[in-house]
Amino acid sequence: MRRIDRYIQKNVLLAMLVVMALTTSVNLVFAVADELGGTGENYTVMKALIYVLRTTPTSIYDLLPFTALGGALIGLGILASNNELVVIQTAGVKTWRVVWAAMKPTLLVMLLSLLLGEYVAPQLEQQAASDKAVQRSGDSVIRFSSGSWQRLGNEFIHINAILPGGEQLIGVTRYRLDSDRRLASSSFAANAQYVNDGDGGYWQLFDVVETLILPGQIQTQSYLQRDWQVNLPPELLSVLLVEPQQQPISGLYRFAGYFDAQGLEADSYYLAFWKKLLQPVSTAVLVLLAISFVFGPLREATMGLRIFVAISIGLVFTIIQRLLEPFSLLYGLSPLLAVLLPIAACLVLGGVLMQRVR
Repeated sequence: MRRIDRYIQKNVLLAMLVVMALTTSVNLVFAVADELGGTGENYTVMKALIYVLRTTPTSIYDLLPFTALGGALIGLGILASNNELVVIQTAGVKTWRVVWAAMKPTLLVMLLSLLLGEYVAPQLEQQAASDKAVQRSGDSVIRFSSGSWQRLGNEFIHINAILPGGEQLIGVTRYRLDSDRRLASSSFAANAQYVNDGDGGYWQLFDVVETLILPGQIQTQSYLQRDWQVNLPPELLSVLLVEPQQQPISGLYRFAGYFDAQGLEADSYYLAFWKKLLQPVSTAVLVLLAISFVFGPLREATMGLRIFVAISIGLVFTIIQRLLEPFSLLYGLSPLLAVLLPIAACLVLGGVLMQRVR
């Protein structure tokens, strides 16, 4: 029995690796083509290629559930096409044992998903986004195509680039409003350095140009260095250039709480938190659905049809997710519920098909 288990696991795992290699290669080609279109004097072709390589682990992470889905469908499909599943079941192996043997490689994919999503992809994504922002920002005060806008109290802040770790900033533009919400001042600092004095810390701004808008006049002043007392810790800044979906699970909930405390929109961070936390569950459910199709309607199907079904399931699952995400943000639907609904739908469908097989 163990030999049969290992044989099933080997076929499913090999199929998953082949699907991962194919999807990663295709995604890499499109990513390179997309980045090359944005190259210029500062952002060269070589820098664009380095950016793509750094963001490749994020692409692999995003595609892992569908890699597992396609691998399970193709791996078990090959066994079904060769009538090996029939022979295995005829030999007295229960259906649940075959399902469990096929699910074991999925556990490896789930573990890989957690490692990539928590420790590898976010760090490389932050480094890539930071370097890209620095390379594209040049010496301009504001580049609307890059950088990060934030509101803190009565100030609106734009940062061209945030270096990894969040303790160094490039190009800090600040707009301060008065009590009547009219522009009171604006300033630009070429760079900034965080100083931790053990009492909360503060920012040192360098090469500052400040414009004060006073009744009947405008004054411009320059400073080599100024202190900026603001509740903006480096650990928060280190993630502002990266989309919530590309941040580590451990930090998403904490950052969502910070934005809540500042009166800012935090639902997108809660949504990303639950989506990443439950991605291993999504992977397992999609694989279960794939197995139920192999034992059910796709037992005698061709390989081309199985690949088509795997792509179709992945597309439908993604479309439902993409529809529910903005719906939850716009209409106040619980982020947890928005993530759970497509998972629950796949689980119910897979369970129904497996019950029919039994």
